[in-house]
Amino acid sequence: MQAGTNNIIADKPKAPSQIASSTTFRILFAVSLVHLCNDMMQSVIPAMFPILKSELDLSYRQVGFIFFIFQLTASIMQPVVGIFTDRRPFPALLPLGMISSLIGIILLAFAPSYVLILFAVIFIGLGSAAFHPEGSRVAHLAAGGRKGMAQSIFQVGGNTGAAMGPIITKWVLLPLGQIGAIWFTIIAGIGIFIQMYVAKWYGGVLKAGERKKKAAVKRVISPERKQAIVFAMVVLLFLVLFRSWYSAAVSTYYAFYLNEIFGVSIENAQMYLFVYLVAGAVGTFVGGPLADRFGKRNIIFFSMLGAAPLSIAVPYVDGPWLVVLLALNGMIMMSSFSVTVIYAQALVPGKIGMVSGLVTGLAFGLGGVGALAIGDMIETFGISPIMKLAGYLPLLGMLTFLLPSDRKLASWTEDAQG
Repeated sequence: MQAGTNNIIADKPKAPSQIASSTTFRILFAVSLVHLCNDMMQSVIPAMFPILKSELDLSYRQVGFIFFIFQLTASIMQPVVGIFTDRRPFPALLPLGMISSLIGIILLAFAPSYVLILFAVIFIGLGSAAFHPEGSRVAHLAAGGRKGMAQSIFQVGGNTGAAMGPIITKWVLLPLGQIGAIWFTIIAGIGIFIQMYVAKWYGGVLKAGERKKKAAVKRVISPERKQAIVFAMVVLLFLVLFRSWYSAAVSTYYAFYLNEIFGVSIENAQMYLFVYLVAGAVGTFVGGPLADRFGKRNIIFFSMLGAAPLSIAVPYVDGPWLVVLLALNGMIMMSSFSVTVIYAQALVPGKIGMVSGLVTGLAFGLGGVGALAIGDMIETFGISPIMKLAGYLPLLGMLTFLLPSDRKLASWTEDAQG
């Protein structure tokens, strides 16, 4: 396989032709706002960990298992939903997914036991699984020719919602306790209302025949090309794995690390985490447009290797310099969040739902597996060595060299359609 022999800098694609169709910004911003609502409700789960750990006397392993069950539910179902909706788009699934999350939030607020907490996160996971593939497809349809920018607008809503977790912990859950989660039923209601609007537009596009027809064009792919595509997808998913495991380590355990190692209160530790997550949302927003300009593979490479020195240094630093390191680390690391989705869509064109569900769903699922494994390792070896070891995960971004360049991806598409 010659995918890895291309020079990374040679990856920059030729300037694309001018946008052939208009970008529907009102739908992009609407679906991004729903993504914010969806992921804000998801962020209630890790935000509640300090509360649940204290009130239910949970171990790190049990905390990791809650995260694992939630992420696993979303991970398994997202590709399934994507495969189904690639064949038969289902606009009504958008508000239905938000209703599932609403049920989960209500249960989470009142659940008196560990088992019921697990049921609550399953409902929220199912809501996430229903939303993401169809939400990504809506962003694709509304993008016009600005695919990178559209995915960034869509994904930044989710990452911004996820970044609210520490604020939720400090200002809602710590003062109010578990019952504080009930306030997020308001967020769910807003999401359902907006989803009904988006679903109406989505259904209108389908009825008017404006949906991309290229998905229906049969591609002529040689066995060698198919093998190269499968290999590239496997490499991409490994890159998603490494990024997800690092993100799981930070979002699930870093507040505990700061508390145990540096004596930072849980309330203040949440603010450090907030800096990392907000910077990650900024990185998500700029990553797509940068990929449109400099190439998708270049941005994936930069996001992993550029973040590695920072992630390695983070566990050793406290105080103001930690804020700087976390901000830069989050921004660089998450700049490839939307880019991996559009890279996968270019790798397997015509399968928007399946690919989006696989890549984003796998990110959820592998993050959950990572949280569970890291929790087990912390129980065995202590939190300090494991958090330091996690900082080296971005170095595995060297695998980006094995991905086909943007030019090669474009040539594959031209050959298949020619």
